[in-house]
Parts: sequence; structure tokens; C-alpha cells
Amino acid sequence: MMEARTAGGHAMGAARDLCGAPRFAAYAAGQAACVAHVAAHDLGAAAYAIKAARAAATDGEAARRLECQWQRDQLPEAISELVLDDQRVRNNICWSVFEG
Repeated sequence: MMEARTAGGHAMGAARDLCGAPRFAAYAAGQAACVAHVAAHDLGAAAYAIKAARAAATDGEAARRLECQWQRDQLPEAISELVLDDQRVRNNICWSVFEG
């Protein structure tokens, strides 16, 4: 965990100097590495990845929906409903990227 958190910290630090899609992608990587042990932060990496896809696309809203659906399609059936419920409950604090 310490190695993952160190790597995540470097990604988060690198994100500060970036903008747009690269910044959100770096934050997604950092979030995934730094907070795997904190259930309350489980949606952060997914939300940042959706923000990166939206920022990189000409049609940001379509890209947001596609990335969100792709992520949902990757969920194992055993936890899918738990994650979808978490997205509904915490969508507002995740920049509303999981709506629709």
C-alpha cells in the first residue's frame, strides 16, 4: 500500500501542472492508487476518468455517457448494484458525472 500511495502521490503532484484531459487522467491514476483502502473514496478514480474523457472529446457529453457506460459494463455482477447505488447516492459530490 505504501508503494501504491507513493506512486499515486506522484501522479497527483504531476496533475497540478496540467490542464484539461491530461490533468483529470493524472488525478484518476493518483486517486486509484492512493485511496484503494478507503471505501468512501471508491468513486473518485472513476469520476476523474469520466472527466478526462469528457474533456478530451469534441462532444463531451457523449464521451461522458460512453465512458460511464463502459465503466459500468466492466463491473462484476456480484457488486454491480452496490456500485450503481453508490453512484446514485454520491453523484452530486462527483461532479454529477454518473447521471443519465
